[in-house]
Amino acid sequence: METYTRFDFEREVFGMDVVDLLEILDYKKNIILQGAPGVGKTYTAKRLAYAKLGYIDKDRVVQVQFHQNYTYDDFVIGLRPTEDGGFKFEHGPFYNICKKAESDFEHKPYFIVIDEINRANMSKVLGEGFSLIEKDHRNEPILLKYGNEEFSVPDNLYIIGTMNTADRGLVMLDYALRRRFAFITVDPQYKSEGFRQLMYQSGNIKFNRVAKKIIELNKEISNDDMLGPGFQIGHSYFCLGRPVTDADLNCIITFEIMPLLNEYWYDSPDKVSKWEDTFRAILG
Repeated sequence: METYTRFDFEREVFGMDVVDLLEILDYKKNIILQGAPGVGKTYTAKRLAYAKLGYIDKDRVVQVQFHQNYTYDDFVIGLRPTEDGGFKFEHGPFYNICKKAESDFEHKPYFIVIDEINRANMSKVLGEGFSLIEKDHRNEPILLKYGNEEFSVPDNLYIIGTMNTADRGLVMLDYALRRRFAFITVDPQYKSEGFRQLMYQSGNIKFNRVAKKIIELNKEISNDDMLGPGFQIGHSYFCLGRPVTDADLNCIITFEIMPLLNEYWYDSPDKVSKWEDTFRAILG
């Protein structure tokens, strides 16, 4: 099995202190990585799980994505139709990972990564398990609403959620849910050593110039009263796993970043045009 050390985490996840993250994860059991688009929240979540394990084991890390129609029946347990016209209970990913963690005699860590955790009503999705995810109530049994079955959330299960702060269509998180999670902001890391190394390896002068302009753009976005720091442009747009070429830069700017700016400043086309001209002057 491939090992995964804290050094690996800090090499792959720019600007994040893995020691602090692991301490928070141990203390709270449940964390939410929040931040702007493209800062690598899901990527960070999985690498944090591997760093906690000390190796890469995808069987111990389950990923789900919430949406507005996601329910308790999808996440925990619900009735599903059968081919013969009847119904049967089917367990969801949360139930399954809890049972898997509970039955591990070595008490190794297990993780569920929930993308876009604020797109669904978390208290409804968890149902009676809502109180059980709290650190002080781990391993406490409760009866599920279906099947009169005992269920608990083991203390070797960790929940890592991600939340996009720039999404205007979010479901607000209530205070009861916020109390059960630690919130960690993931910022753009254009000035980090890891990102500078990425630019150096690319050997692309245009890449350096674009990155400097993105830093300026993020300052303007952060100072905008209608936007703010949560709407900045993340660095992961440029993390391709290989040297970034001129063609890559053109695609990233034209088809990813400019459409985002059009959405941000839909009522200020002059701002969009200014940045479009800025990037065009660099890219040619």
